[in-house]
Parts: sequence; C-alpha cells; structure tokens
Amino acid sequence: MLVVIDTNILVSALWSRNGAPAKILGLVINGNITPCYDWRILSEYQEVLSRPKFRFSPAETNALLDWIKTSGNSVIANPVEEVFSDESDKKFYEVARTCNAALVTGNLKHYPKNHLVCDVQTFLTRYRTDSG
Repeated sequence: MLVVIDTNILVSALWSRNGAPAKILGLVINGNITPCYDWRILSEYQEVLSRPKFRFSPAETNALLDWIKTSGNSVIANPVEEVFSDESDKKFYEVARTCNAALVTGNLKHYPKNHLVCDVQTFLTRYRTDSG
C-alpha cells in the first residue's frame, strides 16, 4: 500500500510515540506501507522537523528521513490545477495523485475532497481492511 504522509502526521508521530500517527510511522518503518515523496516533501520534512521548538534530535530526524528515502518511492509529481487555501500543501496532493497513494493528513480541509485524502483513523481502518 502506498501512502503520502503530510508533515503534521510526522510531527505528531514523533511527538507522541503511542498515538495513531505513530502507528502509521510504525507501518512505514516495518515495511508494511510504502511512503511516496518528492524533493519538495523531503525538504519540508527536514525544515519542519529541525525547528528548535520541537526539540527532535538531529540524529533521529536524519535517520527517519534516510529511512523514508531508502524505503519509499521518489517521484516527479504531475502538477494539478486545483487552487489550495495553503499552496504549500499542494505538493502532497500532487504526489498522492501521481502515485495513486493515500494522502494521510490532519488537515482535511486543506485538500480537495478526493478518495485518496484521509485522516489517520480512516487510513488505519482502510489498512486493516486491505491487509486482512
């Protein structure tokens, strides 16, 4: 199963190791799902996870990003015409559409209504259903 992970999900996963976002990150680390990304997404991950306010260790952040790069699918996304309230979110949607991957986000209202876009709980339910 392919997934695009919005940055807010990664932050939540690292912030709370027992929450639902951490389960998604665990599925990535265990090889059960494959993250899709492009250079813009990796750049945002690096920038956000390195912010001093989060206090994530650089070693932990780098290890996570290296894992995503190694185990994931790097793509060149096809642009979309939709207008976004936050244009910085468009890259996640473009990658998800290009890969036909689920886009997991904590900000559903930032994205067009599309079967690919879902929140954490919806994704985990889909995953359990699809993986039997």
